[in-house]
Amino acid sequence: MRRRTRGERQPLNAEINVVSLIDVMMLLMVIFMITAPIMQGGVDVTLPRAEAKPLEPKSGLVVSMARDGRVYVDDVGMSASEFRASVKALAGRAGRDGVYLRADEGVPYGKVVELLAAIRAAGIQNVGLVAEPERVAP
Repeated sequence: MRRRTRGERQPLNAEINVVSLIDVMMLLMVIFMITAPIMQGGVDVTLPRAEAKPLEPKSGLVVSMARDGRVYVDDVGMSASEFRASVKALAGRAGRDGVYLRADEGVPYGKVVELLAAIRAAGIQNVGLVAEPERVAP
């Protein structure tokens, strides 16, 4: 093997090493796969299924009722009596877009109606009941 002298130039290597770029891409993909389910906010409720046309998403106030009867306003938990006491203050947050009411399918119908009545008594007339679309048989 011959030694280079001071005046000799080494030929250019025109190849791009993409292995390190692939490693970075795979790392980012794993990070996004882990954080994506965490970023989906909301209370975990099993919504009833109904044949309904999907609505355009808006930025209204989301009120959820879990199976145990606990009420959540945009992920903030409270009892049903606390909700009835603070619903007037929440009416201002609802704005023009109104309220989306999500209730677990195991919640008794009477409890959902009580929650709906409290929302209506606060002066919010634009209330949407959220449901999952029907499953289509293959």
